[in-house]
Amino acid sequence: MHEFWGDESWREIAYTTKLNLFGYPEKEENAVVVEGFRQRLLKVARFKHVPEPMPMRNTKGATVYYLFFASQKPTAEDIIVDIFTKYRQRGAK
Repeated sequence: MHEFWGDESWREIAYTTKLNLFGYPEKEENAVVVEGFRQRLLKVARFKHVPEPMPMRNTKGATVYYLFFASQKPTAEDIIVDIFTKYRQRGAK
């Protein structure tokens, strides 16, 4: 995750301060990590337009990964939001 994220700040987002039964931090929900990465694209990478990512699902409807889009141009965001909206619920169960 260090190489993908760029530093160790992902740990603060991916884990809560609550400890589980064995004394390890609890993992956050995927939605929290996804929004953390989206905010990183906005604040650290300084993209001006980063719409909500689209969940990519397998044949059983489970989310396998998220498709992100980042741009400096508002027109590009408008286009991708239209596309994401069209396909967002495809495969959802």
